[in-house]
Amino acid sequence: MTDLKHLFSNNREWAAAIKQEDPEFFTKLARQQAPEYLWIGCADSRVPANEIVGLLPGELFVHRNIANVVLHTDLNCLSVMQFAVDVLKVKHIIVTGHYGCGGVRAAMHNKQLGLSDGWLRSIRDLYYDERMKLKLIDDEETELDRMCELNVIRQVANVSHTSIVQNAWHRDQPLTVHGFIYGIKDGQLKDLDVTVNGPEQIPEQYRLSPP
Repeated sequence: MTDLKHLFSNNREWAAAIKQEDPEFFTKLARQQAPEYLWIGCADSRVPANEIVGLLPGELFVHRNIANVVLHTDLNCLSVMQFAVDVLKVKHIIVTGHYGCGGVRAAMHNKQLGLSDGWLRSIRDLYYDERMKLKLIDDEETELDRMCELNVIRQVANVSHTSIVQNAWHRDQPLTVHGFIYGIKDGQLKDLDVTVNGPEQIPEQYRLSPP
């Protein structure tokens, strides 16, 4: 614990700075959580969700994992989505990847990592599906960055295909799914223009009838 004293010191300074700016901040924060956004992002420590979009605690509901993957078998991610949509009534689900993602890079190569190999399998499948187009890119880093974009696009589709999201649409609940990507080198967020706000925007075979 002694090695982590600086973290507690940093926390005290942060809390004091927040209270100086708004003495009632933590009192108001403790009363309720009412974010309008669910952020599904990468666990990479260089991608701090709140800071990137300039939001304070309480304004962004966050789920993070390696390479911002949304799997229909991942009860952790799906539970976060269900709570965010059904209980918190968020209006936006934002899938955010980042350029230079180590998880995406690993899925593009054959080196074993361990348990995470299974987690990254869906990205490896995506890489295989897109291999002919990606072969046209000469530069390895540019190819990686394009794969990071394709991964976000795929995860936006996966989010939109869930019964959680589609049932919200059936209830006429305002809910939009977005795909963003973050540049670690310049700190800029980019909209990939794959926004989905209704079932008519997804392929027919993935549209679910009302319960």
